[in-house]
Amino acid sequence: MDARLITPILALCCLPLSAKVYTVQSLLGDMVVNIHVDKSITWDITKGKTQVLKPSAISLQTDRQTFGVNPKVRKATVHNYKNDDTGGYQQLLLSCNGYDVEFRVFLNAAAYRIIPKKTINKVVNETSEYRFAGDYQSFVPYVNDNREGERWCYSFESYYDEAPLSIMYQDSLAITPLAVCLPEGKKAVVMEADVENYPGMYLLKGASSSEYSLQAAFPPYPLKEKIGGYNRLNLVPTERAGYIAEKVTRLPWRIVLVTDEDKQLVGNDIARQLGPQCRIKDTSWIKPGKVAWDWWNNTNITGVDFRAGINTDTYKYFVDFARKNGLEYIIIDEGWSDSEDLLIFSDKMDMAGIINYAKQNGVGVILWSSWRNLIQRGHEKMEEIMKHYGDMGVKGFKVDFFDRDDQKAINSVYEVAECAARHHLLLDLHGMRPFGVQFAYPNIVNFEGVKGLENSKWEPRVGDGPLHDQPRYDVTIPYLRALPGSFDYTPGAMVNAVRSQFFGNNDHPMSQGTRVHQMAMYTIFDAPLQMLADSPTKYMQNQECTDFIAQIPTVYDQVVPLDGKLGEYVVVAKRKGSRWYIAAMNNWQARDLTIDLSPLLKLNGKTNRPEKLSGKANIFADGINADREATDYKHTYQQISAGDKLQIHLAPAGGWTAIVE
Repeated sequence: MDARLITPILALCCLPLSAKVYTVQSLLGDMVVNIHVDKSITWDITKGKTQVLKPSAISLQTDRQTFGVNPKVRKATVHNYKNDDTGGYQQLLLSCNGYDVEFRVFLNAAAYRIIPKKTINKVVNETSEYRFAGDYQSFVPYVNDNREGERWCYSFESYYDEAPLSIMYQDSLAITPLAVCLPEGKKAVVMEADVENYPGMYLLKGASSSEYSLQAAFPPYPLKEKIGGYNRLNLVPTERAGYIAEKVTRLPWRIVLVTDEDKQLVGNDIARQLGPQCRIKDTSWIKPGKVAWDWWNNTNITGVDFRAGINTDTYKYFVDFARKNGLEYIIIDEGWSDSEDLLIFSDKMDMAGIINYAKQNGVGVILWSSWRNLIQRGHEKMEEIMKHYGDMGVKGFKVDFFDRDDQKAINSVYEVAECAARHHLLLDLHGMRPFGVQFAYPNIVNFEGVKGLENSKWEPRVGDGPLHDQPRYDVTIPYLRALPGSFDYTPGAMVNAVRSQFFGNNDHPMSQGTRVHQMAMYTIFDAPLQMLADSPTKYMQNQECTDFIAQIPTVYDQVVPLDGKLGEYVVVAKRKGSRWYIAAMNNWQARDLTIDLSPLLKLNGKTNRPEKLSGKANIFADGINADREATDYKHTYQQISAGDKLQIHLAPAGGWTAIVE
């Protein structure tokens, strides 16, 4: 439940105005935040006996004053909010001259935000500091692929550098969420939520060599732009202002999520709890689902009597494949329109005919577009484009190459989402990370911002260069990248390879790890719009696997993390109605696991009441030779119940997945 919908259960109480330290804590009392008010404002965090943050600075520099310097607290109030689903939180509101600072402490998270009492003309900078007590190991996703050398242009696709805080690169930006490994197995994750009319937050290593700290950094406001980047698909800023935002009324939440066990990060919904409320009155038209996708497999289909490629016959074939396998959508990626005008169809194919054919077969069509082409000619042109394709029966747009989250880009996402919603169009945003807009506009059904399966297309052969450890990344992102929102990883490779046999191939790509490693992604990865990245030919050649994948939902009623360790392995169960979907994945380290099913209940279809899980499980597991031949798997059926403890084996970069009927 959204925290904004929870009503207070304890009477409002006022703290002494002369107090220099204000304390707010979780309702169970084990998560404690102290706010120190003197010449500045700082906060510190303790979870149980573990010091999470030492006093860390909070301030905001505007063109007229600085919030947080010599503050005068006029009033301090605290509320307790109880909620059975989330455990609730305690809130502290410090009312100062010209601004408020709001703190909330949940069972496993602490957050604050600054709320100006009047619109700020210009925000010059914001200070948000995170000072840790020791030189802890961290998982840092660096910005490492700037567009045309512009420091703040990035696709938000980062592998994780794993190193102590002291080893962080001083001059390199990192994106969030960023994880810090605390003593006693705890994890602290720095992130943000509810970003609107404001730039996204990056993190830098703190300047002091004697401190183990992170400091927020923000892209300056863009004043001038040019067309550039890959294939002229980006709008690249060429001049930025000496401030980060203008006309600001409210700042985003700054969050430190703290867990005792790694698995508590999986399915954590702190971003939703602190996100905006839905702004679409009728959401009944928003239909999540699975998608047959052309780009990753390079439209390589065989056994047909036409030339495969970007043409009418190929996309009708994709429609037929989607219909036969119960997939809701196809995506037509780059190449369907004029390179500069989305209202002009390519002469390579009959787009109107394809859209009508898909409509007749109950399959929705989603079209690719660059952000630049969608917005560059102004609001009226975007409105015309959205209305035109909505009226044609197109179901959505995959909008690509944002590659920025300065204030202008963030505001544009809201404008695009609102326009799309008016015309009942779904959105899949690429080159952008989730920041809360999807809760306001749930027609945004996915984001990229992830080092997904596409990266396998350009990896070197073993021995020709460093091979990125994709399987370790696969069992890191459910803990970290998934926290702010869903991700378009585009799983489903049917050509799978062990480490020694893998190599990048753009036209005939493969994946690192086993077949069932790929299949398990459909349950583990959060993606309301989920791709089948390989070609229809390969799925039909592996119909048994395809039939299983086609049954996996893309949204769920309940998520139960069962086991896992960040970067090592993950085991999760998700419920849709009365069915449970259970899956496990690991890195290159083979392992045997015990899956305890006791936390799982199912809903009785007649009474809609929870009862202990009992049913027939449809199971795919790594085959006995999967460590040598990654496509090897074993398909079985097994009767299971909530009291069972399943013993499973995961091959190197392996997987296990089941549907419990």
